[in-house]
Amino acid sequence: MTGKGMREFLETDVIDAGRMRAVEGNAIALGLPSLVMMESAGRAVAAAVESFSPSHVLVLCGRGNNGGDGMVAARYLQHLDAVDVIYPDCGSMTAPTASELSLLRHCSVGLHPIRCAAEIDGLSHLFEMAEIIVDAMLGTGASGVPREPLATLVARANASSAPVIAVDIPTPGIRANRILSFHRLKTHGADLVDIGIPLEAEVYIGPGDLTLIPVREREAHKGAGGEVLVIGGGPYQGAPYIAALGALRAGADIVRVASPAYIPFPDLIYERLDGEMITPDHLETILRLVDRADVVVCGMGLGEASHEVVLGVAEGAGRAVFDADALRRPLPAAKETIYTPHTGEFARMTGTEPPTEVVARGRSVKAAASTGTILLKGPVDVISDGTRVRFNRTGTPAMTVGGTGDLLAGVAGALFCHLQAFEAACIAAYVNGRAGMRAAEERGNGILATDILDFISQEIFLSRSPE
Repeated sequence: MTGKGMREFLETDVIDAGRMRAVEGNAIALGLPSLVMMESAGRAVAAAVESFSPSHVLVLCGRGNNGGDGMVAARYLQHLDAVDVIYPDCGSMTAPTASELSLLRHCSVGLHPIRCAAEIDGLSHLFEMAEIIVDAMLGTGASGVPREPLATLVARANASSAPVIAVDIPTPGIRANRILSFHRLKTHGADLVDIGIPLEAEVYIGPGDLTLIPVREREAHKGAGGEVLVIGGGPYQGAPYIAALGALRAGADIVRVASPAYIPFPDLIYERLDGEMITPDHLETILRLVDRADVVVCGMGLGEASHEVVLGVAEGAGRAVFDADALRRPLPAAKETIYTPHTGEFARMTGTEPPTEVVARGRSVKAAASTGTILLKGPVDVISDGTRVRFNRTGTPAMTVGGTGDLLAGVAGALFCHLQAFEAACIAAYVNGRAGMRAAEERGNGILATDILDFISQEIFLSRSPE
């Protein structure tokens, strides 16, 4: 159960299409179906239309969920003298929108499917009669000039004298007299409408966040998944290899391990560092490897004596994940940085013990995140970049076994190749916890960090938010 204090972590600025898609996916996972959200949105649009007291309404719909919102509005407006819906009858609709179209066939609404711009000429009287036009053609994520037949619908709407109400965000190029944005503003100047999305869908990480991970292009070549360099080992030999395997399972194409300790894994590239521990004498070699890596993951198994090297790595790295022994003062900071401390490491890097209560813990992490994104591990993980705060509750007590934190750092490193630091840290925490839960279902409290590896790739690449 989420307390009232969590409201302070809700974001209030304009939301982009990717983040809104993630929030909606999380809401669906919590039990709020797309059709219910669509019903709330469409009903709000209908109320806005009725505020103009029209007799004739024209609703212009697209094939996506934005079009479904418009179709719901048309259903709630069927008591008016004339409600007409124009929609493209080419290509596939989203499942919720197709359901709404099916319902409209049982309503007192005029349905006008079109396949090409030429067919719109025969519907010119609808634009002339309309006292208000609803723009439900293209929603969040739309950009550029609309394709036909939507482009002609935009031109006809602009030529009409009727006011235009845009659903969520105006279709590119259309004039809008009023914009209704659902849940969060999509553009400045819109009116905000609450459609009942649970608070937890936004402040907690969920399966919807996985939609932020870019899809690998069919033409992708070797290395497109990113190159990660893992620096660690010495006193503790296995830790950097667990992190490196985590990076591979999270989608990195090439993973190098720079370490004095060699453990043979044929999928990893070993970069030998002579001696028993990493020292400043290795820095020239390490920095050459840093230059070619997309992300550096550093700290696992280093011990206390290699911090000068850590600071040197931070100066040369564009993107870096610092974990374990790297988390000490002076705190290393790359150009873009993720820190992955547990409670003790957080105290060591900040000088302050984090509170145990989750809201206070969120405030503490936010205040500390001045040089990068912090992922504070715990029964509820807390992630902040100093502006935003997000929470993750996946995981299991079985993950107290050694190595799971190293695995998390590697997963974060791979995701950081393609995402911004905050998003990479959030998704890494969620995926690592989910994978641990699945491993524990098979092995209980006897899981190893390496048992979790296969589930990492399944959670990232085979799991998506429900429709």
